[in-house]
Amino acid sequence: MASLQELLDKKAELERQIEATRRHERADAIAKVKALMAEQGLSIADISGKSSASRGGTSGGKVAAKFRNAATGESWSGRGLQPKWLKAALASGRKMDEFTL
Repeated sequence: MASLQELLDKKAELERQIEATRRHERADAIAKVKALMAEQGLSIADISGKSSASRGGTSGGKVAAKFRNAATGESWSGRGLQPKWLKAALASGRKMDEFTL
């Protein structure tokens, strides 16, 4: 029967072999992907889906405000959760139309 130290040494050697094989297979996969990209004329943007054509040409920037609190100047685009100032005003009986720009 092998000693504990012999087994630990074998385990360490196997882990080194696993890591070396993983690096080698990853490098091979990257080379294959690069070759296919070159063959098809693809770029990183084509693959990642970050080109403007795939987003419909939108910039993904801020949206213009649709509601404004005249007293404080705070605004809200109408997207996401309602801000606290608007919730409080609506709870006090004011109408959403009062804040429309």
